Amino acid sequence: MSSLVSMAEAVSALLKERGETVAIAESSTGGLISAALLAVPGASTYFVGGGVIYTQSARKTLLDIDLDANPGMRPSTESYAQLLASTSRERLGTTWGVGETGAAGPSGNRYGDQPGHSCIAVIGPIARTITVETGQSDREENMWQFARDALALLEKILRAR
Repeated sequence: MSSLVSMAEAVSALLKERGETVAIAESSTGGLISAALLAVPGASTYFVGGGVIYTQSARKTLLDIDLDANPGMRPSTESYAQLLASTSRERLGTTWGVGETGAAGPSGNRYGDQPGHSCIAVIGPIARTITVETGQSDREENMWQFARDALALLEKILRAR
């Protein structure tokens, strides 16, 4: 966890300096992104909330997202990661939203994505989305890698602003 917290410290410093806030909607990272951000002292100044959106029920209950209203969209895609990020940002009224969705492993998901696949979106004054393919089936390592990639993307965007 210490490497994630180190990354989160850089993100938190930028958010605090600017008086900006973040909301997280993550799936295959299982809460690691939120945990890293919350491990930094003073997190209440920038972390508004987050959720592990791991099932259809969680998506509907926590974010009120109905995929029927988004024809052709499915989880584990960049467009879905963007939807998670933008919805969490809107619902919690934050400067930034981070969305993550994928297949941690050891097998792929029901949508046909291989283990080690994740899509990550950061939505705010700047928006970016990436797809990560680790090529690994190790569930835990993939979860840590996806969380590192999400924090790295958020930091990169914050520094570019």
